[in-house]
Amino acid sequence: MLKNILSILLVAFALSSCNDQLDDINRNPNATETPLAPFLLTGSLKHGADLYWGSNSSFNSSLLFIQQWAKIQYTEPDRYQISNTDAEITTLWNTGYATLITDLNTILAFPEAQANSNFKGIALALRSWTFLLLADTYGDVPYKDAGQTVSPSYNTQREVYLGLLEDLTEAQNLLDASKGAVTGDLVYNGDIGKWKKFVNSLRLRIALRISDREAELAKQTIASVVADPAGLISNNNETFKFIYTSSPQQNPAAAWFETRDDYRVSKTIVDKLYELSDPRLPVYAQLPSDTSVDRYVGAANGLSNSDANNQGFAKTSKPGTYFLKSESPAVIFSYAEVLFGLSEAVARGFISGDAETYYKQAVTASLNQFGITDATTVADYLNQAKVKYDASNYKKSIGEQKWIAFYGQGLDAFAEWRRLDYPELKPGSATVLEGQMPLRFFYPGTEQSLNGKSYKAAVANQGEDLLTTRLWFDVK
Repeated sequence: MLKNILSILLVAFALSSCNDQLDDINRNPNATETPLAPFLLTGSLKHGADLYWGSNSSFNSSLLFIQQWAKIQYTEPDRYQISNTDAEITTLWNTGYATLITDLNTILAFPEAQANSNFKGIALALRSWTFLLLADTYGDVPYKDAGQTVSPSYNTQREVYLGLLEDLTEAQNLLDASKGAVTGDLVYNGDIGKWKKFVNSLRLRIALRISDREAELAKQTIASVVADPAGLISNNNETFKFIYTSSPQQNPAAAWFETRDDYRVSKTIVDKLYELSDPRLPVYAQLPSDTSVDRYVGAANGLSNSDANNQGFAKTSKPGTYFLKSESPAVIFSYAEVLFGLSEAVARGFISGDAETYYKQAVTASLNQFGITDATTVADYLNQAKVKYDASNYKKSIGEQKWIAFYGQGLDAFAEWRRLDYPELKPGSATVLEGQMPLRFFYPGTEQSLNGKSYKAAVANQGEDLLTTRLWFDVK
């Protein structure tokens, strides 16, 4: 009996020693045992920019829906023939929750010794931006429980937006240049004053998003933002953008076009830019490679594969080289957007000021953003009857110019088109939604199998899980 016990103990000791050796073998000597705030911040900024400007959430979905880009082949997404398991639908959700929110929550949970209040203020701002994208795109989403349980409950869009306004107020209070330096910041290089402006600009965006549902709260929020000494993004140099470098850290669109040739500029926006004699057209599009074609030619959205191909690869315009360079920036919040927001706030009676002046400044800021700075060119553009501000229909004036200014920012252009109802877009001839256009993304199919109870509750509250279900902020 004693011999058996000794044998068992010897086997157990041997296995334990073996496991210890395996642990040592499998340990990466170059890896940190504890994640560091600067590395998590850098990673979050890069992952966020890639997500916002990458193929799945941008040019293979939202940029098609908003008719800024079109597909010249493999046109299924352009015809809305997509499912709840396609990457175009799932990537924003999966990366938003599993990568961005998880890493930003890690920073927020650090003790002061690992992450000062400025790291946490930035993390809270970026997390708020991520949740905003999710709510704008899917509708009701996990918010309060996100990252706390494997089967989080969903919050309504209203709850998410109002919660984000509170989170951003907290972020503003956390941000203080006297409370420690921030490293790993590839956007503002640790300039806390610029982060505070970004936070206020994000509050302005959310306030306008809820303005047709919660007008009084929107008014109070915007009044608070305008009165805050921290200010808003106030010039193009303060635009929130991620600057890419060379391969493999290049702009996602540049990386795509190195090996693929699936996309063209949409005929819808090319025709509009021609109609307005818009000087941004040569920036937004390239001339066709067929030198006999001496004008920019957009591709129609929503065509069958054969009809799309027949438009001619060499006879249609690719996106402008401005957007296809390795170092092309991923703009996430522009100065022009702030000015359009202030113009709308005045038009709605939320703040005092001159809506037309802000509108002109917004259009000018967009032109300047894309390198058009000649004063005569800018003035000539603004003085056109079709460009002039129309106080009797501010949504049309702001909506159409905001759509042009948001070129490439598919997710936010998609949200603002639904909210402002301009420009007036029509689905392509081969689309599959019976003459309707997408108003949201499906929930990923995994939500039904892995979080079924919460998924069903969200659908019961919001409406069927369809591309055509209207979201809470989209009142029309």
